[in-house]
Amino acid sequence: FPDLETNSDLNSDDFEYEDEAKLVIFPDHLEISLPNIEELPALVTIACDAFLSAKSPYRKQDPDSWEKELQASKHAKTLVQLDNGVRIPPSGWKCSKCDLRENLWLNLTDGSVLCGKWFFDGSGGNGHAVEHYKETGYPLAVKLGTITPDGADVYSFDEEEPVLDPHIAKHLAHFGIDMLQMQVMENGLRDNDIKPRVSEWEVIQEAGMKLKPMYGPGYTGMKNLGNSCYLSAVMQAIFSIPEFQRAYVGNLPRIFDYSPLDPTQDFNTQMAKLGHGLLSGQYSKPPTKSELIEQVMKEEHKPQHNGISPRMFKAFISKGHPEFSSNRQQDAQEFFLHLINLVERNPVGSENPSDVFRFLVEERTQCCQSRKVRYTERVDYIMQLPVAMEAATNKDELIAYELKRREAEAARKPPPELVRAKIPFSACLQAFSEPSNVEDFWSSALQAKSAGVKTSRFASFPEYLVVQIKKFTFGLDWIPKKLDVSVDMPDFLDINHLRARGLQPGEEELPDVAPPIIIPDDPKGI
Repeated sequence: FPDLETNSDLNSDDFEYEDEAKLVIFPDHLEISLPNIEELPALVTIACDAFLSAKSPYRKQDPDSWEKELQASKHAKTLVQLDNGVRIPPSGWKCSKCDLRENLWLNLTDGSVLCGKWFFDGSGGNGHAVEHYKETGYPLAVKLGTITPDGADVYSFDEEEPVLDPHIAKHLAHFGIDMLQMQVMENGLRDNDIKPRVSEWEVIQEAGMKLKPMYGPGYTGMKNLGNSCYLSAVMQAIFSIPEFQRAYVGNLPRIFDYSPLDPTQDFNTQMAKLGHGLLSGQYSKPPTKSELIEQVMKEEHKPQHNGISPRMFKAFISKGHPEFSSNRQQDAQEFFLHLINLVERNPVGSENPSDVFRFLVEERTQCCQSRKVRYTERVDYIMQLPVAMEAATNKDELIAYELKRREAEAARKPPPELVRAKIPFSACLQAFSEPSNVEDFWSSALQAKSAGVKTSRFASFPEYLVVQIKKFTFGLDWIPKKLDVSVDMPDFLDINHLRARGLQPGEEELPDVAPPIIIPDDPKGI
């Protein structure tokens, strides 16, 4: 065993490690070396063997080890696609047999966009995709919204299970979805993006500046697992909030006392453990004097990479989630909402720490023909703001940059230094408050569809407002693009003008009448 009393770096190459397993019996601390078949009962031996052979979160970090392996569909190679001229737009889909806009599936034979099956909790769809298969026999469909350069979710109605489609790029291209081009553009953007991103990183890290490292409680870093920057960013922000500190770190002894037999599968235990690691200061300590002297003698002053490795936390919180359990980079906003969902499903004491993000949005919808209005409220945790590109304050610089970029591209020369659009945050905020058209609005005053306009306001304000700038968009060619912009963030934000006012004098409410129910021809297909 290495001497734990020394101040040397145990991760250096100067040590040799020996692993020795022992069974310790408390409270007498009796140690029995393993394996020991002679002295131990059979059940204890089996339990010890199971424990020693279990994979650690480090070994289990590859999610493919537990995900079900999909098989290629027998229909993929011979799938016949109709030459009917159907082209699928990158957004604005709805079921061709009803008005649903969620859980939509694209049939890969004829290009029909139809809703999925109904679920017991009331979500899902009306089963029109299944009905269409029963009527036509067209076997494969891809779920809209899941198409990425890495693949898509494909379902075989004939085989009654999710499948792989090795020819998915060709099948999607038939309907104008250029998946192969998306992959090429993804690689091209990655290659062209290296230098600007390195420069950005140097600015963030204040390269060239002599900075004093910070250590102690609240200054603990999280090691990057290769694709976990989104998780680290969210969890560092979460545990900087007193309500989360009290709920998990403050209640750590009680949480550990009531932890189940398998604490690796308990959300509150994992949150308390991670929060303690970030806030205790035990994993953020300055190098000792002897370590600094050793570094000077070796002439290799390297920064101390203290911090915690969130492998067990990531393994638990991403288990069963199709995106977070993969090795792909993820979106911090989506992970934040996933985390809030788990916090609310696993209460710890009487306090719900996620309430600090919770606010009510008042939505005012007006029928343009009758001028009557309807007020509704919904719960939200994030304020999503669009990027107001038209409000850029450096348009002349952008035009000049675009001309230089095209000239360099035509002459096959290196591109000029990047110029980003500078967008005032106030312009994004104004875009949030602008009225928007409501598609397929059913007016209860007219008992028919009509044009509708919706505006959103804050019915209540959260203690901490989470703001997302929506920088990702889709072009007409289905290529996902990230808007390369710089949004000027204010030091102080006043959104009192977005406070909801409720029904105003002179306004007349729309009648509280539900739209007519559309009954499918075949109720069994729902």
